[in-house]
Amino acid sequence: MSDTLAIFHMISEPHLSQWYALHVKSRHEKTVHAQLQAKEQESFLPLFVAKNKWADRWKTVLLPLFPGYVFCRFNPAGRHAVLATSGILDVVRSGSEPAAIENAEIEAVQLVVNSGVPAEPYPQLVSGQRVMLTDGPLSGLTGTLTSIRNSVRLVVSVELLCRSILVEIDRDWVVPVDIPKPPASRSLVSR
Repeated sequence: MSDTLAIFHMISEPHLSQWYALHVKSRHEKTVHAQLQAKEQESFLPLFVAKNKWADRWKTVLLPLFPGYVFCRFNPAGRHAVLATSGILDVVRSGSEPAAIENAEIEAVQLVVNSGVPAEPYPQLVSGQRVMLTDGPLSGLTGTLTSIRNSVRLVVSVELLCRSILVEIDRDWVVPVDIPKPPASRSLVSR
């Protein structure tokens, strides 16, 4: 089952705060998340269940869906308190300014994690058809559709990070968002 760590406290100025991705040291995601919560910062660390083989046994562990990143909602003017957290390398930026993440992208990841549908990290966004789910626990969610090994999967992305997660879905839950129109200059000829 997918799990998220609890969010304890809302920032006092939610109208000025936005979601940002914090680049953290390798394997420090859970520690950074715990420290941010101790500082009463709203943070989000989406996790998934993985089975790791150890020398003598298999072990089930919770791993980050976005390795190397923790999401945090804060006012960019007060980012110094967040960036002073041990294990944080920097906030993801666009040029010299912190790059905000769309609320809809964070909400989509939260919906996937909280739905209980199996999800796993996906290394890159694959070009494919944009779809909307019309049924099931992820109804209303849009993403990029891909088909792997006879199962249908949906890719949900945080475009700023160029990272995605892969969710298995039922074929009957999906409808196209955009139906491409054939070019007007071509005509179909049957032989």
